[in-house]
Amino acid sequence: MTLLIVHAAATWALCGLIWIVQLVHYPLFALVGDRAFPGYQAAHTRRITPLVAPLMGAELVTGGLLALEPVAGVDATLMRVGFALIVALWLSTAFLQVPCHARLERSFDARAHRRLVGTNWLRTALWTVRAVMVAVALNGAATTA
Repeated sequence: MTLLIVHAAATWALCGLIWIVQLVHYPLFALVGDRAFPGYQAAHTRRITPLVAPLMGAELVTGGLLALEPVAGVDATLMRVGFALIVALWLSTAFLQVPCHARLERSFDARAHRRLVGTNWLRTALWTVRAVMVAVALNGAATTA
C-alpha cells in the first residue's frame, strides 16, 4: 500500500504541475521578449528539472513495480495501462517537448513555442487521466484493506 501511496503522490504532484505549466508558465514565454528569452529559457530548465525529474523518476519506478505486482484490490490491467501511459509521457517529453525547449534555448521562436504549448496538451491530458486512474487504484486498495 505504501508503494501505491508514493506513486499517487508523484502522479498527483505531476498532474498539478503540468496544469500550471500548461495554463500559466508556457503561455508566459511569449511575453519575455526576444533579447531576454535565451536566459529565461535556461533559467526555466535549470529550475524546473530538479523539481520534475525526481517526480517523474518516482512515478516511473513505482508505476513499473505496481504494474508487475499490483496491490491487493487494484485491477492489474489498470496498473499496466497506467504504466503504458507513463511510458507515453516519457516518449512525449523526449521527442516532442525537449526538442522545442532545445530550439527555444537558442532564441525565442514563435513556431517552436506554439508547438511546445500544443504538444504539451498531450502530457496534460495523460497526467490528468493518470491522476484519475491512481484515485481509482487507491479506492480499490482501501476497499480491500
